[in-house]
Amino acid sequence: MKVYGITNCNTVKKALDWLKDHQVAYEFHDFKKLGISEEKLSEWDKKAGYEKFMNKQGLTYKQLDPSVKESIKTNADALKLLQQKTSMIKRPVIEADGFLFFGFDENAYKTLVK
Repeated sequence: MKVYGITNCNTVKKALDWLKDHQVAYEFHDFKKLGISEEKLSEWDKKAGYEKFMNKQGLTYKQLDPSVKESIKTNADALKLLQQKTSMIKRPVIEADGFLFFGFDENAYKTLVK
């Protein structure tokens, strides 16, 4: 299992605590330190659509200049912006054996670890 996120995000902390409490082994990928590849974003886009993992509720998105928001016309535009501003990716991202999930949901996690 691979978990993508940033260490100071409360939702990521909650997810990691849940995984530890349920003795689930995982590898952590820190967006802030390691960034995210164009290929990985493209893979997630193909599986789920970038709208599913672009966090428009977060401060980073809300603080964008309106012209930047309006410039998102294609998937490629969105993925380029997400690669530059990884804080706009809904966190955490969980990948495991074909399972792809964005955010924290205890019921979804329970399904994963069964």
